Amino acid sequence: MYDFTSMIPRRNTDSIKWDVQPNELPMWVADMDFKVAPEILSAMRQKVDFGIFGYEEPHDDYFDAVANWYASEHHARPERDWMIFSTGVVPTISSAVRRVTNVGDNVVVQAPVYNIFYNSIINNGRHVLSSDLAYDDTEHQYHIDYADLEQKLADPLSTMMILCNPHNPIGKVWTRDQLIKINQLCLKHHVTLLSDEIHGDLVFQGNDYTPMFSLPSELIQNIIVCVSPSKTFNVAALHAATVIIPNEDLRNKVSRGINTDELGEPNLLAIPGTIAAYTQGHQWVHELREQIQKNVLLVTTFCEQSIPEVAIVHGTATYLMWIDVSQLTNDATKLETFIRQETGLFVSDGSVYRGNGHLFLRMNVASPTSMVKDGLNRLKTGIEKFKNLQ
Repeated sequence: MYDFTSMIPRRNTDSIKWDVQPNELPMWVADMDFKVAPEILSAMRQKVDFGIFGYEEPHDDYFDAVANWYASEHHARPERDWMIFSTGVVPTISSAVRRVTNVGDNVVVQAPVYNIFYNSIINNGRHVLSSDLAYDDTEHQYHIDYADLEQKLADPLSTMMILCNPHNPIGKVWTRDQLIKINQLCLKHHVTLLSDEIHGDLVFQGNDYTPMFSLPSELIQNIIVCVSPSKTFNVAALHAATVIIPNEDLRNKVSRGINTDELGEPNLLAIPGTIAAYTQGHQWVHELREQIQKNVLLVTTFCEQSIPEVAIVHGTATYLMWIDVSQLTNDATKLETFIRQETGLFVSDGSVYRGNGHLFLRMNVASPTSMVKDGLNRLKTGIEKFKNLQ
């Protein structure tokens, strides 16, 4: 059994998440408050103890570890020559946007979605074109509007789509049939499909996620898949990611971009840390998923019983909960700011994810249960105070 109950003091440790006031409780950025698996720490200590920190690059043991992990955990093995090492998913997305599209092109997304996608598009002189996910405010579930998606993909300026699989912030695990339909539309309209699958290991309920590269061969000749141990194992600072591209021509184009865009040498501990994670971290992740599921159930039950004014969008993946506050306000920014000022609880304002995000808050529940309970009590207090102002 691994420890998912101890609170690790993180203030004054250069943590972005915990760079907050003494009375504040951060439950915003996607960063877990669980200590890294001891098997990873052991591999990293061995590397540090070696004592020479020159230039390095990954070899077959790294790529074998990635492939074996996906074969074991997700029953899909990427071919060795499909894989490229990168120092992160976000820089890879930005590089791919530059290499695969032209200035002025449209890049299609499905809002509300991870806000940094917009930076990778806009900062490179491309345009965001969103096929917003359709929201059922009775069932509190999102669906793809395929007619709208096809219309956006058919625009002559649309040359890339960025998919989030599983989807952040709504926790949706796209089914194999949905992925096939999305990909068929992209192929029909000659659109390169980039799939960010950084949360793929964090499916805590229901059917597992489907790696995009596991689809039939004829459907994966236009895809770029980005995976990483960063969210799974809480090792974002290692800066390690793997890019999986089955089509050789597309792979060469993106690979040249990764090299010429100077994404950087591997972090000193990225290679041994990732190998240890993917070869020895299975049980740790399985127990992590159980803890996330417990916390998700805790939040859901608490809100149903104690904060009936909000509703939970019932996702089955990620440790990020999407909370519908539309009965309270149509301005999530105002509510998030108020709750932080009044209670110290720091959650994410859903507006940054665009779409209908202005009606939502995002809460990170990858923390010991004691911290989640503290956060829920603060959330209840903040909402009660907010209601009294109306």
